Amino acid sequence: MGTGAPGRVPLFVYDTSMSESVRSFSPMMALYPLWQWLVFVPVAVLATLVGASLAVPTALLVSPRLANIYIAVPWCHVLAFFAPVRVDVEGLEHVDRDQSYVVVANHQSQFDIPVIYGFCGLDLRWVMKAELGKVPFIAQGCQAIGHIFVDRSDPDQARSAINRAVGRLKQGTGILFFAEGTRSRSGQLLAFKKGAFRVAIDQQMPILPMTVVGTRDVMPADSIRIRPGRTRLVIHPPIETEGMGIEDLRALRDRVRTTIGSALEPLDGP
Repeated sequence: MGTGAPGRVPLFVYDTSMSESVRSFSPMMALYPLWQWLVFVPVAVLATLVGASLAVPTALLVSPRLANIYIAVPWCHVLAFFAPVRVDVEGLEHVDRDQSYVVVANHQSQFDIPVIYGFCGLDLRWVMKAELGKVPFIAQGCQAIGHIFVDRSDPDQARSAINRAVGRLKQGTGILFFAEGTRSRSGQLLAFKKGAFRVAIDQQMPILPMTVVGTRDVMPADSIRIRPGRTRLVIHPPIETEGMGIEDLRALRDRVRTTIGSALEPLDGP
């Protein structure tokens, strides 16, 4: 266990201590690119190929939820372990695994995906840009599990596709939106798009805000290079939307953005 910011109790710590030793010993840090290309990249590629190959038949023949829990989540843990990246999770007491949520998070890095997906304690489906549906293996695995590909150039079509998909979700499944719509290069919150909040109001589903901290240092927005380090996932109390209408959308969006931004202080120490 570790210590969190005042007033928040870390309930779960995925502690890859090697990440701290690598960062603190400069000769090891100098050799880290060798580790990345000789160990991490091959392991990540192999884990992705094997995971996608297992996820498709498991999702189709058994259950998408089981494919998520026993294949996709371990895939995230493999990436974090071999990066190596420490993930501190705060606020798991706010997650009801029998409740469906619209999960809204900030977006700093591609590494946000394994941090949220692997450590939030929910059976998640992502809203993904349509271009990712053309990537071999990843596309097939994601489609089988039930992730949602949308054309962001047509907001009305995207919202209709999301609402149809949400209607098919079982209780206890969350749908994840990166509300900024793209990765923040500066680490500061960008303006939030309205799609996630429109879906939450349409479906009368509670919003579960999450803040990701530190992933920008692990994997910068414009880079495919990984650095060992420490990240934090803060899960905030859910925000109910029952009884809200479209006239409440702007206030809801601003409230969620303020909540997510409240935990964006930098990490202290390794």
